[in-house]
Amino acid sequence: MIEVRNLTKNYGARRAIDSLDFSVNKGEVVGFLGPNGAGKSTTMKIITGFMAPTSGKALVAGYDVFENPLEVKRRIGYLPEHPPVYGDMFVKEYLEFVANLKGVEKSKISNLVKKAIEKTNLGQVQTRLIQNLSKGFRQRVGIAQALVSDPEVLILDEPTVGLDPKQVAEIRDLIKELRGHHTLILSTHILPEVEATCERIIIINQGKIVAQESLSNISSVNKGSRQITFKVRREIDALITRLSLMDGVLKCFKGNSPGSVVAEISGQDDMVELLAKEVIMSGAGLLEMQSMAQLEDVFIKLTYGSVEQ
Repeated sequence: MIEVRNLTKNYGARRAIDSLDFSVNKGEVVGFLGPNGAGKSTTMKIITGFMAPTSGKALVAGYDVFENPLEVKRRIGYLPEHPPVYGDMFVKEYLEFVANLKGVEKSKISNLVKKAIEKTNLGQVQTRLIQNLSKGFRQRVGIAQALVSDPEVLILDEPTVGLDPKQVAEIRDLIKELRGHHTLILSTHILPEVEATCERIIIINQGKIVAQESLSNISSVNKGSRQITFKVRREIDALITRLSLMDGVLKCFKGNSPGSVVAEISGQDDMVELLAKEVIMSGAGLLEMQSMAQLEDVFIKLTYGSVEQ
């Protein structure tokens, strides 16, 4: 659905993105991650036709973003980091205005506006001026304008920045509902957003892609290492000492929650089985075991020390 090939953008002497190559399949929800200044927003602006690249190309549904801009824009809903809303318009009026701008058939506008309002829970404020809404509601209006043409592709740039926890949870639920109906790119540096909503990640740092992997296989990005978290009833210090002496355990330490012990290992399933047996034999009282690489660990490993631009 989306193809990016050798995409490069220079701002004078500074290279914002450098030879990016990636693709997003139809119906996928992909997290586009990176620290501030990594090139995320620049990439999104190029894909959506808001900005021209220095070199390379971007295709949406087979159409080149700059050779066929109208065909691309018909297929894309875009929420920039700062929602493009007009404060002196009413919510419903604004969404109808956006639908007309996007060339939606007149006979479909009313129904699509209604659906966008329902999906974003804007019913109670649809007759209010946008400038009088809270930041959370204005963010929802921004998402509604991206949805109003029922696009094949949705690109959301930092959709939950500045929202309270309840509003963040609502936006997450909305993104989950959109999965499968739309191809979706979520550009963010908020890792819990990605873990809660995405199937695959692309990590960009200093303008270059440093990782592309599914969340279920994120451990492969961690160069073969993997973390096992145990929750036990007692004797945490003794257990840490015992596990640290095992071959294949790189390090062992207390976890963030009470009663948790984390072991980083170099092996795979056989090593996990041996660890579990050792914890049981220790008499520490095994309550829970979790085996996965932490996205935060991978993110920090690949981006730590980068300079924000």
